[in-house]
Amino acid sequence: MRRSSTERFGELLFYAVVLLVAYLAFLVVRPFFAPLTWAGIFALALHPTWRWLSTRTGATRAALLTTFGAALLIIGPLTAVVSMLLGELPVVVAFTKQLPSQATPERVQVVWDNLRARIPAALPEDPTQLLGQAAQSVLGYVAPRLGGAVADLASTIGSLFVMLFALFFLLRDGDRAGQVIRRLLPFPEAERERLIRTTHDLVIASVGAGLSVAAVQGLIGGLTFWALGIGAPSAWGVAMAICAVIPVVGTTLIWGPVALWWLLSGEIVKALVLAGIGVGVIGSVDNLLRPFLLSGRTSVNGLVVFIGLLGGLTAFGFVGLVLGPIVLVTAGGLLDALTRQARRASEPPPEDMPAE
Repeated sequence: MRRSSTERFGELLFYAVVLLVAYLAFLVVRPFFAPLTWAGIFALALHPTWRWLSTRTGATRAALLTTFGAALLIIGPLTAVVSMLLGELPVVVAFTKQLPSQATPERVQVVWDNLRARIPAALPEDPTQLLGQAAQSVLGYVAPRLGGAVADLASTIGSLFVMLFALFFLLRDGDRAGQVIRRLLPFPEAERERLIRTTHDLVIASVGAGLSVAAVQGLIGGLTFWALGIGAPSAWGVAMAICAVIPVVGTTLIWGPVALWWLLSGEIVKALVLAGIGVGVIGSVDNLLRPFLLSGRTSVNGLVVFIGLLGGLTAFGFVGLVLGPIVLVTAGGLLDALTRQARRASEPPPEDMPAE
């Protein structure tokens, strides 16, 4: 039956209103994008814990207990790390200012001179000048953001409250939200479950495995630098934890140049100890702890993780370190589901089996 022009106009008007309401809803939610995203990520990661508690205490109490535990796990370590970083920030600033004035070891200078002779690019005569400029650039990028987060304490506390508040409701009503998502996905039941399971496993891999491995590697790296007498070990540990999420190279970006500098400077024992711990202990954490935490869940291609980390950090800020790879893998899963459905629709229907 052919629809009238009035019915078509009404349908177009309905979709226009839906788009307008969706845009207005986006404007309302946009200021809370980061805390709501973190709440969703933690809700997926903590859902098994909530489910275990809900069988014993009920859904509401389980959500309350899980949220309270998450608050302790987030606020406690975060406060300790920020306080240590603020205490070591003057040491880092003084080190970066004194670095260009320090005398370059003879072996380092010989290697640097040979490198300058073979590279056509213009390099400074003293390698410490280049190191000082790089350290000051990194410090100039990090210090204002760290100071701004601490100075804007009310905003930080507000975002944390929004995240925990949303986490409680996402845990309590997560099953109903999952049912809504299943109804909205225009795929067969098997494809829907496969896509949801892949996304859930990726969140576990990013939050549970990725952040846990990064935290352990950063802790071991900071303790190693402290034992070897390097100043600001907490800052070095946090830097290692951040670099640990980068595929392939990871924490080598931090301890590798330090070990090489010591080796060229004549501090052979310190260089060998740092390299041995870096390869044998810090490096093995990823190979031992990650498979244990993943336990057969979805593994992600290293290139996808790398692009997701950089692109997510640029697009969404710090939360993009987790959200970026999830967005890319989810987009790939949606495209794969669409192509499967298109191939299934284009295939001829199977012929009826002859009756015996």
